[in-house]
Amino acid sequence: MKTLRLILGDQLSRSISSLDDADKTSDVILICEVWEEATYTKHHPKKIAFLFSAMRHFAEELKQEGFNVRYIFLDDPKNTNSFDGEVARAIADTQCTALTVTEPGEWRVLEKMKAWQKTLKIPVHIKPDTRFLCSIVEFKKWAGDKKSLRMEFFYREMRKKHRILLELDGKPVGGKWNYDSENRKAGSAALRSPERISHRKDAITTAVLKVVKNRFADHFGDLEPFHFAVTRDQALTEAKHFIDTLLPDFGDYQDAMVAGEAYLYHSLLSSYLNAGLLLPLEICRMAEDAYHQGTAPLNAVEGFIRQILGWREYVRGIYWTRMPSYAEMNFFQASRSLPEFYWGADTKMNCIREAVDHTKKHAYSHHIQRLMVTGNFALLAGIDPKEVCDWYLAVYADAYEWVELPNTLGMALFGDGGIMASKPYAASGKYINKMGNFCKNCYYDPNITVGEKACPLNALYWDFMARHEDKLRNNQRLVYSYATWSRMDPDKKRDILHHARHILKKLDQNSL
Repeated sequence: MKTLRLILGDQLSRSISSLDDADKTSDVILICEVWEEATYTKHHPKKIAFLFSAMRHFAEELKQEGFNVRYIFLDDPKNTNSFDGEVARAIADTQCTALTVTEPGEWRVLEKMKAWQKTLKIPVHIKPDTRFLCSIVEFKKWAGDKKSLRMEFFYREMRKKHRILLELDGKPVGGKWNYDSENRKAGSAALRSPERISHRKDAITTAVLKVVKNRFADHFGDLEPFHFAVTRDQALTEAKHFIDTLLPDFGDYQDAMVAGEAYLYHSLLSSYLNAGLLLPLEICRMAEDAYHQGTAPLNAVEGFIRQILGWREYVRGIYWTRMPSYAEMNFFQASRSLPEFYWGADTKMNCIREAVDHTKKHAYSHHIQRLMVTGNFALLAGIDPKEVCDWYLAVYADAYEWVELPNTLGMALFGDGGIMASKPYAASGKYINKMGNFCKNCYYDPNITVGEKACPLNALYWDFMARHEDKLRNNQRLVYSYATWSRMDPDKKRDILHHARHILKKLDQNSL
């Protein structure tokens, strides 16, 4: 049977299940750049360039291995610019009699795949994505009928399953499962990111950059300078550099925020993991080996492994067990439009300006900035979750719906009502000030709650708590906050809520 085997842009792994049993003499491997996928949301130019270049390099590697690869370039005059069109065209041109795919990372693409057997009138085999460390079936079994799904308990099960950072008796190395309490050092102005790798741009990458510059000039974000790894070998170089140079200090400063420093000690490996150039288990083993060799401390190693073995697998499980209804959730009925400063318009709020600037320049902003700056503001201001989720999906190079949606809707916005998080991650300006130096050069003062110079996050925090008291009052993790609010002088409460309305009015006028 001559089989067409479709490889998606986030499936650039030689071990991808759609290549299992591939016959080099008869089967055809299809990889295609399509306008529909590059523009269903206006992806950051760096993200598009990274994926197109990685796809082209992967295709060349498969060709060198002897596979028959059909690669469709974006500017191919015959390109139908959709998965539906390109799969149908490939079937007609190659006379393949079956189609094999690996399950995609997005619900909408899976729905397309499920329809192909009927429309193409050939067998369509959708294989599980075995690169993940927890199958969808396994996660559903773990989730059962639980109303809330706490990552910590799932993470422990994954540690046991894959025997990572475990003693021979099955107990966690060091005696604790989680060292997060040791990973909260604040960032000072003197804290600097070690020098990062910039990979040589070969002819393939240079050609891709030209295409993206010409075709996606209206997308938010800077295309150049372009430093991404675009092959597995380059991605492995990045991984080794992180393990050897940055991991020792990653734990201490993973929540720190420093003006002008987008990376600090973060790995930058998520884009390569999510596209398939790196595999999660191999990265966890590399980090574990660093601990056993004494080159990285346990708090850093455990924190890094938790992000991959725990959090990454967990959010994927949430996505596939709760879709498609999950995308429609809006626990707080938030409806305000996304402010223009998320797209680079000016704002006096330096924390927002810094996080958005990092995003614009690098298609990257580390997790604490995503959660506690851009996410926190959207939560407090009542921004429509659909608009916020679309922004996160568009602007980050590591964003695919399976990982972006639960992180944004569930964690940053509490839009799922607590399926993921045990409380809303709402914070005032005092938290931002505590964890870095963004507030130092800000027009607003994080220590003031009311008045022209008061940090908007302070009044918005209390306004958020007051607006949603009926939904949050009984949350055990918010007892202290509501006790503080209850004890507050009524006149002070009134002034805070009045100032919050003033802030939201300025926000709607794009003058905050």
